[in-house]
Amino acid sequence: MSHAHRYVDGETLLHPLGKVVCIGRNYAEHAKELNNPIPTEPILFIKPSTSVTPLQEPLSLPQGLGEVHHELELAVLIGAPLRQADEATAKQAIAGYGLALDLTLRELQSKLKEKGQPWEKAKCFDGACPLSPWLRAEAVADVQNLNLSLTINGEVRQQGNTADMLTPVYALLAYASRFFTLEPGDVVLTGTPAGVGPLRSGDQLSLSLDSLLHIATQVK
Repeated sequence: MSHAHRYVDGETLLHPLGKVVCIGRNYAEHAKELNNPIPTEPILFIKPSTSVTPLQEPLSLPQGLGEVHHELELAVLIGAPLRQADEATAKQAIAGYGLALDLTLRELQSKLKEKGQPWEKAKCFDGACPLSPWLRAEAVADVQNLNLSLTINGEVRQQGNTADMLTPVYALLAYASRFFTLEPGDVVLTGTPAGVGPLRSGDQLSLSLDSLLHIATQVK
């Protein structure tokens, strides 16, 4: 496991990463833009740790499998075990916050959905989860009032606020813990605001989490 998978604030080792739990359609406008129904409860799927790559390093996209779409997300690092947890316990278990891209082979995902098949091939490929360095949890005063922004080649592509989540962060963690244990080193991606679209070779990306975190990266 590389050091890039393990640090908080760029320097403090915490936990090797485990699984990445993702939440689908947690922003209503994103569900609408893909012509998906707005869910009545969180949609969960999991990326393996092998999908994680450092966000600040150039992004490598799969070749010959169709368009790869960006999905900007607030990422949550788990620091204590959660099983059948309530929201207060979930809050106390958060070790850090960061930014992630849930990279998606959109055409392949659409084909899998049409057949009623799982999404793993479209969501879990190597490099499908670029993650930023972590902010310590205490650096975030209000997790439900954070601005997320993704700019590509100087143009704002995704912009949203965590206040728009259908299910808030602590409730998401508690909900997920009803079905499987969240362990130290696990990461939860909390959904993407509207504006998803394809990445191209040479794209220059700038990502921000309020005034707390800024990351610049590029597509190979």
